[in-house]
Amino acid sequence: MVRISGVVLPAKKRIEFALTYINGVGRSLSKKVLEEAKIDPMKMSDDLTEGEEALLRSIIDKIETEGDLKRRISMDIRRLQDTGSYRGYRHRRRLPSRGQTSRRNARTRRGKKRTGLSGRVKLTKT
Repeated sequence: MVRISGVVLPAKKRIEFALTYINGVGRSLSKKVLEEAKIDPMKMSDDLTEGEEALLRSIIDKIETEGDLKRRISMDIRRLQDTGSYRGYRHRRRLPSRGQTSRRNARTRRGKKRTGLSGRVKLTKT
C-alpha cells in the first residue's frame, strides 16, 4: 500500500497509471516523475521498494498537488470575481468562461434545462 500526498495508490496497477490518482498529476507528469526517479513505468505499484517510494514522495512533494492545488485554483477564481472581470462574471453566473457558445449548448456547465413554467403552485393535500 503506497501512500503519496495523502492518496493511497491502487495496488494492482502499473505505477505510471497509479500516480494519476493524485490530483494534479496526469499521464505526462507521471512519466516525467518516473523518468527522474529512474523507475520502470511498467512496474506495479505494490512492487515498489521503500527507497523508491521515498524517492517518489520527495519528487511529488515539490509539485503542487491535492489540497494546495485546489486552494490555489479557488483563490484564482475568487480573485477574478472580486476584480469584476468578464471571466469572474462568467464563473459567478456558472456559465462557460473560455469563449464557448452558451446559447444552445453548454449543458454540463449550465445544468439541467429549465423550461418556462407557468408559475402555478400545485396544491398538495394536507
